[in-house]
Amino acid sequence: MTQVTEHGGGVWSLKVPIPDNPLGHTLVHLLDTDRGPVLIDTGWDDPESWDTLVAGLAALGTDIKDIHGVVITHHHPDHHGLSGQVREASGAWIAMHPADTHVVRRTREQVPGQWLDYITAKLTTAGAPEEHLAPIHAARESGRMRTVPGLNSALPDRDITPGELLDLAGRRLRAIWTPGHTPGHVCLHLEEDHPSGLAGNGRLFSGDHLLPEISPHIGLYEDPSEETVADPLGDYLDSLERIGRLGVAEVLPAHQYAFTDAAARVRQLLDHHEERLADLRRLLAEPLTPWDLAVRMEWNRPWDQIPYGSKNIAVSEAEAHLRRLVKLGHAEVVEGSDPVRYVSP
Repeated sequence: MTQVTEHGGGVWSLKVPIPDNPLGHTLVHLLDTDRGPVLIDTGWDDPESWDTLVAGLAALGTDIKDIHGVVITHHHPDHHGLSGQVREASGAWIAMHPADTHVVRRTREQVPGQWLDYITAKLTTAGAPEEHLAPIHAARESGRMRTVPGLNSALPDRDITPGELLDLAGRRLRAIWTPGHTPGHVCLHLEEDHPSGLAGNGRLFSGDHLLPEISPHIGLYEDPSEETVADPLGDYLDSLERIGRLGVAEVLPAHQYAFTDAAARVRQLLDHHEERLADLRRLLAEPLTPWDLAVRMEWNRPWDQIPYGSKNIAVSEAEAHLRRLVKLGHAEVVEGSDPVRYVSP
């Protein structure tokens, strides 16, 4: 049975499953407006997820055809995946920050094999061993190209402008740009009194930016075709501090459960990353590649128990932390190293 939770004041959440993923589900939020219901995120592109979303809306007396608009917190497929089907069924508009719309467009325009070429180059540069690269080479040679999630997601037709209220009749929902997890991640501040009278500055739909128990993945996210060198972890930490200053009464995240005391959770995450950066500086007493560093970093399970694809994500997170350390002057490239190694000066 679809799990639907009423949060009061015309806000509900629906648990939409993510197949074969430890996260379990995405919390898709429904917001009543004077022009009709609006979804915040949509869930993964999968028949079970679609059926769950439709059934959850029906339990609230809403037909999928009645959806007026969709606001996407970020482009990841567990948030944006069903947007194409929602638009096809309802004609709803879809809004996203332009930086993530750029990623959606880039994904849709990929030619066969482009993803494998990119990931091979990244992992080789990061110092991945040949045994880790071998399955990618085999897939390339056999013609079994990886299907990139999100190809059926809709191309958004509205831009989310940071700092501005979204055009939602009868509601005050302000977009806050919170890059870090993705370049165009947004949190959505519902600037209305809490329906239960809970003290604080409204409520926050936080997407993946602020979760009650999980530290979101922060990896590299620049366009592979551009020369830009981003600082995702720096972006995330700056975004966290902005969210912490809002003083919201309650946070409605896209995973796990709603919670209060956002400022305390922000402080926990800031402290977590400060400690992690300090640990990495100690590891870099000897020259290490990003792969070496990822192997030595602390994860939620031993390295040899981490699934293949998750290891690639872990390496990206290690590189994001390295970039932050380099920017702060706490790490530097070892001249002439190939693959590139880093060391703490």
